[in-house]
Amino acid sequence: MIGSRPSGPTHHPTTVIGMISGTSMDGIDVAAARFLLHDDIVELRPLGAISVPYSDDLTRGLATALPPAETTAESICRLDNEVGRAFAAAAQQALTELAPDADLVVSHGQTLYHWVEEGRVLGTFQIGQPAWITEATGLPVVADLRVADVAAGGQGAPLASVFDALLLAGSDRPRASLNIGGIANITVVSPDADPVAYDTGPGNALIDAAITYFTNNAENFDRDGAMGRAGAIQPHLLDRLLDDPYYKKPPPKTTGKELFHLGYLLEAVAEVGDITSEDIVATVTALTALTIADACRTHSVEEILVGGGGVRNSTLMGMLAAEIPGISIRPIDDLSIPADAKESYFMALIGFLTIHGLPGNLPSATGAARPIVLGCLLPGRNGFDLPPPATTTPTRLRIVADKTY
Repeated sequence: MIGSRPSGPTHHPTTVIGMISGTSMDGIDVAAARFLLHDDIVELRPLGAISVPYSDDLTRGLATALPPAETTAESICRLDNEVGRAFAAAAQQALTELAPDADLVVSHGQTLYHWVEEGRVLGTFQIGQPAWITEATGLPVVADLRVADVAAGGQGAPLASVFDALLLAGSDRPRASLNIGGIANITVVSPDADPVAYDTGPGNALIDAAITYFTNNAENFDRDGAMGRAGAIQPHLLDRLLDDPYYKKPPPKTTGKELFHLGYLLEAVAEVGDITSEDIVATVTALTALTIADACRTHSVEEILVGGGGVRNSTLMGMLAAEIPGISIRPIDDLSIPADAKESYFMALIGFLTIHGLPGNLPSATGAARPIVLGCLLPGRNGFDLPPPATTTPTRLRIVADKTY
């Protein structure tokens, strides 16, 4: 029975370090967690989180490699290994500061491209050679997490849906977990339907692009929504942006900076006339709020649990609340998962599921033909003895912030 207390753990505790760099590409989010599997319930004890910035040179190199820019095999090779070394250094820091007894590292790496044609994902490309992590830490590493879902016919995203669906399981009303990173994605769990999850559109991507451009790289995000708050929403520009075909596509669907980038925004601005930088930031902030709110209304959501860096943008959160009055909006911090660290915690969960032979995707969310174990495993310096496969698929995730194992 969902929510019942099992008599005891069915596997030994496993300490996992999860790492990801999102579409903002400003650094690596790292979290450590101790997991315990109780029959059909996964317990997650947060051990802490850190954020490790990229060097300025690496950030610039990644930005110049993103579509629609042209690049070379040499540049990709260099970036792949530079990002790998950056992740290795972040993993070493996490071992020192968060989890000296870690059993496993999970690395999502850095997404450079998500290949979508006519609504179908044909490939996805994350860089950051994981061998550097194994060499630096001596630990086994799970990496290359998205491709298996794509090969099974899925979108390769949003992978957070498995974390969200387990966390919200058992609800008697429609609830949503929202992550506002570079791209915003939502998972909706209802008592009478399979979970659904998809990218709603740009989260911080266009806001960050505008801020970086208008401040000449002095800032790369709208700190507390200050510039967006100083501007006025321009209806003509907002209507032009909302006219993008992506918003009319049914889920499952995913997107990324290959669509929502600076050039995309500047082209739209040029079509509607002269607008101040503050008004542009206010308008793209409203775009994010409106597209998220539309998804919530579509699924009759009654409560939202929010994570991701966008939670720190008070202008964005205020616009979202104004669009969906009466709907409870809570930060995931309330569950002892810092909003900025949610993605690294769900990476840790996926790695934990992988080594237990459990699927890490949610077919009703990604569109994959079946549940599938995600990632590739690199053995550690001393090899790696996999735990026995789990005999029961988890149906619930419990955050246990006040318990030791």
